[in-house]
Amino acid sequence: MSKDTQDNVGMSYLDSNATKLFKTYFPLLAFLFVLLFPFYWMGITAFKPDNELLSRDGNPFWIIHPTLAHVEKLLFKTEYPQWMWNTVLVSVTSTFFSLFASVLAAYAIERLRFRGAKQTGLAIFLAYLVPPSILFIPLASVIFELGLFDTRLALILTYPTFLIPFCTWLLMGYFRTIPFELEECAMIDGANRWEILVKIILPLSVPGLISAGIFAFTLSWNEFIYALTFISSSEYKTVPVGVVTELVEGDVYHWGALMAGALFGSLPVAFIYSFFVEYYVSGMTGSVKE
Repeated sequence: MSKDTQDNVGMSYLDSNATKLFKTYFPLLAFLFVLLFPFYWMGITAFKPDNELLSRDGNPFWIIHPTLAHVEKLLFKTEYPQWMWNTVLVSVTSTFFSLFASVLAAYAIERLRFRGAKQTGLAIFLAYLVPPSILFIPLASVIFELGLFDTRLALILTYPTFLIPFCTWLLMGYFRTIPFELEECAMIDGANRWEILVKIILPLSVPGLISAGIFAFTLSWNEFIYALTFISSSEYKTVPVGVVTELVEGDVYHWGALMAGALFGSLPVAFIYSFFVEYYVSGMTGSVKE
């Protein structure tokens, strides 16, 4: 190889590194900064004493004298542990109930091939597009008439109204990618529809189920309007409502405890996303190929 060729190869290597630096790494770093900075700000605010929070001097992006006073106030002087338990109970129960109903609905629409299946699927998707800010008024009347106002059961029964349409629409797209030949072979061997669903479709749909479950859990975990409307007692509040209503007294904002509550409340969802990220990506990209 001549000297000129070697120089060209070397320069192209430098150019490719410079291109990667400006086209790949800089955008990724900017994205990570925008994504992680709120968590960093919540973290330093949760452990920063009040005199540093209210002071105009010093570095606002760092802690000089860290303290656990805000965490102690949040955990031992409020109902935050009970709010967290309420949120976990409501979110997990609503998610499992919604997934069960969505699996049956999505399988029936995509695999049974009855008349009007496409229109039914479209109607379910359109139901998801209805904003909760419109539905909570009639739902409040129903909850009050049933005697469920100010109970966790009110949230468990109302959250599926927006979780089931979304999970059904997501699972419909996933079931559509599973070959029909698998079911036909099972039916030839004598399997009924329930056995096909349990032994063939669901094992192949684990990534899609996890994706739908993650979305449903996140939506129910962060839900605010229904929890604010149907719950009034502090012992039954969820984290999003309890942190906002109990840690803000008029025009006084307890920023340290507020940020600690927001930080602790976001950790379970972040943990679930990081733990199931492979299944989540697989569920969003498809399933068995023909």
